Amino acid sequence: MDLELRHLRTVRAIADAGSLTKAATALGLAQPALSAQLKRIERALGGALFERGRHGVRATPLGELVLERARVVLPAVSDLQRDAVRFARAAAGGPGGARFRLGGTHGPLLGALVDRLAAAHPGAAVTTHTSWSEREIAACAADGRLDYALIGTCGTSAPPESDRLAWREIATDPVFVMLPTGHPLATHDRVDLADLAGAAWADVPGDGCFADCFHAACARAGFTPTRVYETETASCVHLVQVGRAVGLCRATFPDTTGLVTRPLTGTPLVWRHLIGWHPAAPAARAAPAVLAQARAAHAAAAERSRSYAAWRASASSITPNRGKTDIF
Repeated sequence: MDLELRHLRTVRAIADAGSLTKAATALGLAQPALSAQLKRIERALGGALFERGRHGVRATPLGELVLERARVVLPAVSDLQRDAVRFARAAAGGPGGARFRLGGTHGPLLGALVDRLAAAHPGAAVTTHTSWSEREIAACAADGRLDYALIGTCGTSAPPESDRLAWREIATDPVFVMLPTGHPLATHDRVDLADLAGAAWADVPGDGCFADCFHAACARAGFTPTRVYETETASCVHLVQVGRAVGLCRATFPDTTGLVTRPLTGTPLVWRHLIGWHPAAPAARAAPAVLAQARAAHAAAAERSRSYAAWRASASSITPNRGKTDIF
């Protein structure tokens, strides 16, 4: 006889009940039938699993070994079955089977989108994968490893995998500068890029064209950046706060102690927030709702930024949240 999961459940039921009679009642079996089944299990495993006494049964050393393994195997199989059902429902789009596998680069928009999807779909599985590489995120979505790619592009440059993914624009932001509160330009409503010619800069890395566009904007302003620190967001903030560098950020960057964000005169740099998905994937059905949540998350962030609100009230060179159309 080959050992089966039902046999492990029987052994565990006997151990939990402490007697064959009580275990038989719990399993809905006659006591003689349970005794016969236990003997077959013991023959398959090569020895007695329980010792019988006046007060019930007690596991033998072999029984303890089997019970130890059963306590690991049975929950693992139950978890596997539950996860498989959830996965199958998600793939089929069945009730309660919503799944959102999000990929994103740096920035608070990804977290805000996770929050909104979790609130709108309490039973859904919401997972994220982050990378500095827009190309990696897009490739994962194109290959089916992610449902949605949340990235950005500089200016009007095309997103990666544009031949395989459907891309939609969430919003377009001007790029602002982060200054320490004690910087001479921190009290200005706008900052000329040329006035920062001698500064060191802090920015997050990426594999798009933003670095090239930034250097081109500096060249038009008459200088070459002396140093650019490429590091993650928290380190960029720290470098600005201690006066080591001035930073580059999206206009929706939240207010943070020790620094201010200011628009650049003439808006020399802009950033488009995009979301993409494979048009033939199951995720395409929910894509319009996910896009709406992403736009709402961006709009909320824009409302919270005092400097962005002031810029929007007076700016005419770029209209945030423009487009909102199919771009690829």
